[in-house]
Amino acid sequence: MPRTKEKDAGPDGILKRTLRIIEILAGHPGGMPFYELADAIRIPRSATHRLLASLVDEGYVRQDREFGSYVLTAKIASLGLRYLQAHGITDLMQPVLDRLARECGELVRVAILDEDRLIFVSKAQGATAGLRYDPEAGQEAKLSCSSSGLAWLSTMSDEDAIALVEKQGYGSKEEYGPNAPQTAQAIRRRLREARLLGYVVTQQTFSQWMNAVAAPIRSSLDGRVTGTISVAGPFIRLTEERMQQIGPLLLEATKELGQLSPPPRPPADKPGEPRPNIFA
Repeated sequence: MPRTKEKDAGPDGILKRTLRIIEILAGHPGGMPFYELADAIRIPRSATHRLLASLVDEGYVRQDREFGSYVLTAKIASLGLRYLQAHGITDLMQPVLDRLARECGELVRVAILDEDRLIFVSKAQGATAGLRYDPEAGQEAKLSCSSSGLAWLSTMSDEDAIALVEKQGYGSKEEYGPNAPQTAQAIRRRLREARLLGYVVTQQTFSQWMNAVAAPIRSSLDGRVTGTISVAGPFIRLTEERMQQIGPLLLEATKELGQLSPPPRPPADKPGEPRPNIFA
């Protein structure tokens, strides 16, 4: 185990390592033992234990009683959702999602951009019987194999899209769906199809039992891509034909969501600053 660098021992270093622990645990919903976390962030186990103890005290992490692993609590997710609600994001978009969910009879989700990530922030469940896909908000989209990820990638150059996919990593067929793209060539082919249609149709790429259709959301003010909207459901119900029928409904919803953006924000030192762009 490498020794902790002296410059990392101060407050800035402690903060960075604490945030790194949160980021790692966010990708392991089942939790991780503290020694694996120590190895992942390359600091002594004693230091890792102290950081975890502080996170437990503040309610961000809990220790599993049966296995001893450390797991994130819902506090992080609740803070994120509280922020979004405070800016009116979920309230403004929800009627659009609810209507589309009723029309489609499936799960509808919206994801917004966060630097080079796509985060699901709101949903509406339209399925009333049978199989239902009902994930939690706050998840990050897998760009290579989710309909939302591919919809976003279709708005940029192939070069930029592949760079983002390779940075995040390809979703394996074992972990995701049997049709998950595994090469840059396969990604490019799907992006070409998406650009022609205006939306992405995926069949068993993200999950063995799930199909989905998604489209990018663009601001009506300047055309910026601000997020995506998707419809997902069991492949036995959400067939290719059905997804093509949903496509125009999805595109109409993207226009409505794109119009929710208020005027651009002026410099912060000017009075009368309007509400931030809800998809910024």
